[in-house]
Amino acid sequence: MRVILMTGKGGVGKTSVAAATGLRCAEVGHKTLVLSTDPAHSLADSFDTELSHDPKEIKPNLWGAELDALRELEGNWGAVKRYITQVLQARGLEGIEAEELAILPGMDEIFSLVRMKRHYDEAEFDVLIIDSAPTGTALRLLSLPEVAGWYMRKLYKPFQAVSTALRPLVEPFFRPVAGFSLPTKEVMDAPYEFYEQLEALEKILSDPTITSVRLVTNPEKMVIKESLRAHAYLSLYNVGTDMVVANRIIPDTVSDPFFQRWKDQQTQYKKEIHENFHPLPVREIPLYSEEMCGLEALERLKETLYGDEDAAQVYYKETTLRVVQEENNYSLELYLPGIPKDQVELSKTADELNIRIGNHRRNLVLPQALAALQPSGAKMEDDYLKIRFSATNA
Repeated sequence: MRVILMTGKGGVGKTSVAAATGLRCAEVGHKTLVLSTDPAHSLADSFDTELSHDPKEIKPNLWGAELDALRELEGNWGAVKRYITQVLQARGLEGIEAEELAILPGMDEIFSLVRMKRHYDEAEFDVLIIDSAPTGTALRLLSLPEVAGWYMRKLYKPFQAVSTALRPLVEPFFRPVAGFSLPTKEVMDAPYEFYEQLEALEKILSDPTITSVRLVTNPEKMVIKESLRAHAYLSLYNVGTDMVVANRIIPDTVSDPFFQRWKDQQTQYKKEIHENFHPLPVREIPLYSEEMCGLEALERLKETLYGDEDAAQVYYKETTLRVVQEENNYSLELYLPGIPKDQVELSKTADELNIRIGNHRRNLVLPQALAALQPSGAKMEDDYLKIRFSATNA
């Protein structure tokens, strides 16, 4: 299966681009599903048809769906939710309050990843196009497999082992005092099973032959800066970008003096987009005189974006992470376009390298060749953060 994630700052037009990409993929013969994981769904409006949690056929080879986080939660997390509700009710909360608090913040984001993994495993579709949440939320999603892995390795597995061993001894005394039972094996197993799905999904997301991100941006200063940060952070999570879509460019045919200053600014910003994202391919989309709603409008957008091309192809393969051997030393090279070295914080614990840039952090499990070595220096060169490793600190 080919997986294409559409993301960008809120309001840039990523849903329209996702829908048009789905149209083109279906047109060339790929069985395609466009799935919206954005809590503020607008995919149904874009296709101008009703959509639900289950895939609905829109036209031959093309299906659409909008994630229902509550249904995903009940199917994947129901046992845990019911246990948390039981605990909260025992502590005096009313039924509805306990039900609401049992749904942990961010669960809707997590279950969009689970839905992606399920579609990949079922292999019912050739192409899965994700109309994701705005950039910040999407990036948090991409970090979840690795963050969850840290907690599971360091905290949850030891706790699970102790809990399983002690439950038969403690339960007879615990319930009369606390008012609720200790978690069952089903409840204890659910988080780890959930993590295993996320861990498997990470391999899919970081495989550039399967998964690509297409960044949708507008020729505006703030939007471009957010897109550049997103590109760097995607590389931090080892997820490749294969295209940038510059949307809502005022056409040259617009001659009204009111738009002249805006057109002049866009000319400069278009240049910046091409220069800053090089060598990624950049597709320019005009500002249409109508809303991108309905199949007729999306057909025009599809033709402008892809013409006769197969939209499911990988347009560019980024090497976001590589290990280079130089005599007896190694260098870990991480693609971080546009990030100054002074914004990068590094630390190493056992076999993990902690990389922090602003609010984004990655705990990178090092290859065996590097795990026994220590970082001896780092530099930025050609948009790569090059971290040198040697047997002793230099």
